[in-house]
Amino acid sequence: MLKRVFTAPDPGRTRLRFAARAVLGIGLAVAVCGLAGHSLTGVVTGGLAALLALFTVTDATVRGQALTTALLPVVGLPVLAAAAGLYDHPVARDLTFLAVVGLGVYVRRWGPRGHSLGVFAFMTYFVAQFLHATTDQLPELYASVLLSVSTAAAVRFGLWCYERRLPPAVVPAAPGGTGLARVTTRQAVQATAGAGFALVVGQLVSGERWYWAVGATWWVFVNTTSRGETLVRGFRRVLGTVIGIGLGLLVAVPAHGDGLATTLVVAVCVFGIFYTASVSYTWMMLWVTLLAAMLYGLLGVLDPALLALRVVETGVGALGAGLAVALVLPVTTHGVTDAWIQRALRCVHACTAEAAARLAGAEGADPAPKVAELEQLLARVRLSVAPLVHPLNPMLGRKRRARAVLALLDDCAREIRGLVLVAADPEASHDARLAGACRRVERAVEALTDGRDGIAVRTPPAATEPALAHLHGLERALAELAAPLRAPSGSPLAGA
Repeated sequence: MLKRVFTAPDPGRTRLRFAARAVLGIGLAVAVCGLAGHSLTGVVTGGLAALLALFTVTDATVRGQALTTALLPVVGLPVLAAAAGLYDHPVARDLTFLAVVGLGVYVRRWGPRGHSLGVFAFMTYFVAQFLHATTDQLPELYASVLLSVSTAAAVRFGLWCYERRLPPAVVPAAPGGTGLARVTTRQAVQATAGAGFALVVGQLVSGERWYWAVGATWWVFVNTTSRGETLVRGFRRVLGTVIGIGLGLLVAVPAHGDGLATTLVVAVCVFGIFYTASVSYTWMMLWVTLLAAMLYGLLGVLDPALLALRVVETGVGALGAGLAVALVLPVTTHGVTDAWIQRALRCVHACTAEAAARLAGAEGADPAPKVAELEQLLARVRLSVAPLVHPLNPMLGRKRRARAVLALLDDCAREIRGLVLVAADPEASHDARLAGACRRVERAVEALTDGRDGIAVRTPPAATEPALAHLHGLERALAELAAPLRAPSGSPLAGA
């Protein structure tokens, strides 16, 4: 796990810039709130608002990101008012919290913007519980949110907008459908049920920190689709929290709210959250847990018993999510994995066709956007297959098949990247044999995605031309995918 974090590819140092900009943006937001004379409660609220503005907004274009960022306070401020107004009315407060959970997941059907607004709404309600916010604090909290989101936006879109030099991000849409066949609708029901369990049991464990359990349930559902993904994410959340608690005992408890030490550790935590988020959920949770411990130290309530309570509440939340995905409208792993693999395979063909057209001299042929889409789709495949390759999965046959699929899809991606590099060379010429190889790639993809039999593993003739060599490697990988993708039911990785 440690090796994966520090050796994971970081093309263009995007993760490094993402993390460094977060430290700058959140640090400036906190400084602005401090200079405005806000209390510690206001400063913490502002810091969280800036973190969410920089972390959750993932629209494909800079213009879209700016619009979503502008909408965050529109969603967050009414939720903050509801949380503060209902603080002394437990039943109404809890029911409203569950409604925020359900709606926050439901709006993911509208893509990255819906996801960002849903997360911001939930976390706004959550932080109100964390800080025991009341209505008399609302003017200051409103000002903190507005100042912090504006400061984060100034950093993201003005001072350090590295996205302007990058191609638009590709965010694959979730599987569609209507009614309860839509994954986001099912997840909204599941998340509400899981959060209800976490809320009730969490309050039995602690009448003061029950919201930790609800928060754990919520975040387990973020960026997951199937039952297996959610269970693996719950395990990783608990593991990251336990490790983070151990680190908190060594760092946060001795610091005991010391201003300079807390500032330095919080900056490291913010960097760690942003740098590891796309690589390891366990590591991200480690940094989140340590950050929370440092904030409780600032508030003067930190002790080892509180850290132990966080582990218990996190376990309750993860259990609530696990029960919900297992018992309430379950979405099976193999069904979701099938959809993502088929989309990835179709994208492989699209990349090949664009690269071949580029080599043939077609004007406007540009495989780069398709390659970026393929990378995102493969990331979703890895996420959906993660339950099958997890060390705790006892089904060894499925685990071997899943690993074979991942390895061969990575081979496809590697050959595609090589082909695109060749196509980008202005000196590269079109070989007549490329058309035949592209047709064979197309037939292989159609057979794999349509469930047809008869894909034979072939050994293409040796090729010295770079483009043709990459196409032949792609043919071999696609042919070899037939075996692990085939199952008696006809569904890739069926039974998972």
